[in-house]
This record gives sequence, structure tokens and C-alpha cells, in this order.
Amino acid sequence: MTKTTFDLVVVGGGPGGYVAAIRAAQLGMSVALVERAELGGICLNWGCIPTKALLHSATVLRACREAAHYGVAGAGEARPDLAAMVARSRKVAGRLGQGVAHLMKKNGVTVFAASAKLAGGGRLALDNGRTLSAKHIILATGARARELPALPLGERVWAYRQALVPAEIPKSLLVVGAGAIGAEFASFYRAVGAEVTLIDMTAEILPQEDAEISALARKAFEKQGIHVLTQCAVTSSSLTATGVKVTLDRQGQRSELEVDRVIVAAGIVGNVENLGLEQTRVKVERTHIVTDGLCRTAEPGVYAIGDVAGAPWLAHKASHEAVLCVEAIAGKPAHPIDPLRIPACTYSYPQVASIGMSEARAREHAAKTGGDIRVGKFTFAGNGKAIAMGEDQGLVKTVFDAKSGELLGAHIIHPEASELITGYGVAASLEATEEDLMHTVFAHPTLSETLHESVLSAFGRALHA
Repeated sequence: MTKTTFDLVVVGGGPGGYVAAIRAAQLGMSVALVERAELGGICLNWGCIPTKALLHSATVLRACREAAHYGVAGAGEARPDLAAMVARSRKVAGRLGQGVAHLMKKNGVTVFAASAKLAGGGRLALDNGRTLSAKHIILATGARARELPALPLGERVWAYRQALVPAEIPKSLLVVGAGAIGAEFASFYRAVGAEVTLIDMTAEILPQEDAEISALARKAFEKQGIHVLTQCAVTSSSLTATGVKVTLDRQGQRSELEVDRVIVAAGIVGNVENLGLEQTRVKVERTHIVTDGLCRTAEPGVYAIGDVAGAPWLAHKASHEAVLCVEAIAGKPAHPIDPLRIPACTYSYPQVASIGMSEARAREHAAKTGGDIRVGKFTFAGNGKAIAMGEDQGLVKTVFDAKSGELLGAHIIHPEASELITGYGVAASLEATEEDLMHTVFAHPTLSETLHESVLSAFGRALHA
């Protein structure tokens, strides 16, 4: 008979849930994981991983088209094979899903393929008729795409799932929402030949990023032929014989646009329904579960991590929360995450990555505390490796506290930005000052030298600017 009593039950098998299960098992707990769909959650199956597979296909396609620039003949006429791209993306996701299943088995985690609802007294009622009991319950149920009343989802209006498995490349595409998800889909579909319009209600694309970096991203997108409209919203839509007609409102000015397909990427909402929260002390605000710094809810023995527990909605934040939550349960030293030390990455072309405060936020903070900041910048046009790669467009920007030398924020726009930002992440975690970073020896020739030069620039010591 399958065991039904555990030290810990985790509800949700995404990057927060399955990591929590693994860490708990490592600490000697008996653990069960309840997942109603695929192990790995949305991130692995319908988000982070498959989108990056498609975006890498676009990168390879772009490289083939530009091969002559690098002295390679015969590849300039490369064309996208959409079916093969999608098949590869699904294969990558499937492989990693199998990997998560292996990790559960290896660590002795009992997996239940079901939905779960809190039943009080440390019990969970599964929709397969079983009831599980546990001293501790972690809710890691994630989030889903926000739906817009003006754009009902269907065959021609897609959320991320449909956008990941298209049967054909649309001739024209509207992407609603210019955050990370929208920017990534805009980049991919433009690379494979679609005419793309990207809109957002805010004043700039990637509104969560530093304003200067967002402006550079917009210029890069427009240079690729992406039509960008900001301070723009969809007020209504209707299906036509061949596509979708939408009414746009830009600061009171209305216009119509007809496209083959629409992708809705206008944020997410937490999966808090059907969890039995109504019968508990758990508080929900704006579709997200309220927790303290150690992921505890107001209900004793119930915790929440990852997207369902609120922003930032990042897989690595969920995984880190999973570990600190489980270690706190186990009585080990655990410390709340500092949001300013969580890197954010957008895998568009070019990529954008950041950590900490934007320049504007840092100036506001300095004004309130009576301090000042120093800002350094270095363009990839001055980096030998970037020039050799043919990727010399982009910027590294660093923001420091002028008095203490604390790194307040770092921002990068470049095709390899996501691989570079961790350097600043490590520095922030170690509380490195500008002196520590200046005295660090960076290998040559590498893209990472730009990180060093930006720090030097902030203090008037840049060598290659």
C-alpha cells in the first residue's frame, strides 16, 4: 500500500516544488510531491525551457543568414523549418521532464499525479480519492497567464502554450505586453519571418528595467523591424475571415489593426483556486498568497513559495525560496531573500539582464537618505571579444553608492547578457565594494571585461572607454 503520511507534502512540481522535495529528502524528511500535470511545471514544459530552445533556434538561423560576414560561404539563404524547431523544443522539455522524474525516484520522493486541496489538520485531499497527512505542507502551485476581456483566447488569440507550438508562421502578429515574455516571443517570431507589432500600456518596453536599457532595447527591436507601440492598449477585438481585428487606444487616439494572430503576454495570476484556502488563515492578495520572509503563511504548518507567493515571478527565485523554506522547517539557519539580489533576464535579441536598483530608483533612494550615487557605463564596442564575435552592440551599466562603494544595481543589454549578470550577482551576495571589483582580475579576451570596465567608469578610471 502506498504511504499516505509524511513529514512534508509539496503541492506543485515546478522549479520551486521539486527543488523543495529534493532538499527535504536530503535532510532526511519523508516527502511526497503532488503534481496534477507534468513534473517540472510550466517553467520546464511551457515556459523557460521550451522558449529558450526556440530562441536558440532563432539565434542559429540568424547566424546562418549572417555567415558570410564571418567568412563562411553558402549559408546565407537559410530558412526556418518551424516544425523542426517546435519538435526540438518539445524534445528538450521532455528530456528535462524525465530528468525531474528520475530525481524524484533517486531521492525517494513519493509522487502523486493528482490535484490537492487543504482539508485541515495537516491533511490534503487528492482528487483521486486519497488523503495525505503531513507535519508541513508547501504550496508551490505557480501561476498562469492573465487573460484580457478584450482578447478572448482561441485559435487565433494565443497565450504562451499556443505560441510555443504554432502550426505555421503567421504573416502578421500582435504581441500584447512588452515584458519579458512578450519581448521573447516578439524576437522569435520576427526572426522566423513574421511581421510583428509589440505593444504595452507603459511608456517603454521592458518597463521593469532601467530606463536607459529599455530605450536601447526598443531601438534594437525597431532596427530588426519590430513595430513598437507604447502607452497603447487593446480595447476590443473581433475575428475576421483570415485573422483578428483589434482596436488600439494610444492616449485617447484610437486606431484599428488587423493581424493573422495575437499573443497575449500581459502578466500572470497566481493559482490559488481550489486549494481549500477559504477554510484556513491563509491570506491572498491580488491572486497571490501572503507569506513572511521564510515563506510561512498565516496558517501554521502551511507555506507558499514561487510564483503563487508573488513577485518576482522567476524560476530561480522559486528554487531559492524552496531551499530556504525547507531548511527553516528543518531548523537550520535560513535567511529571507533580498529581492535586490535576484537577477532578472529577458532572452530576447538582444538579451537584457539586471540585478538591484535602476539608476532612477537609486537616485530616489539616495535623495531620501542624503547620499549620492555613481554610475558607470561601458559599451561592447570597446571590447575585443565582442568585436571578434561580431556582437559589439550593447551596454553594461553599474550603479554604486558613492560613499560606501556598495553595488546598488547592474544592467546589461547584449546577446550574452544573461550569462554575464551572475558576475554582479556573486559580487552583490558577497557584499563586494567597488574596490573589490576593481581589483578582480578578469580574463582577456572575454566579454566579462566589460563588467570590470563599467565599474572603473563609475569612478573615473575606465581604461578602454
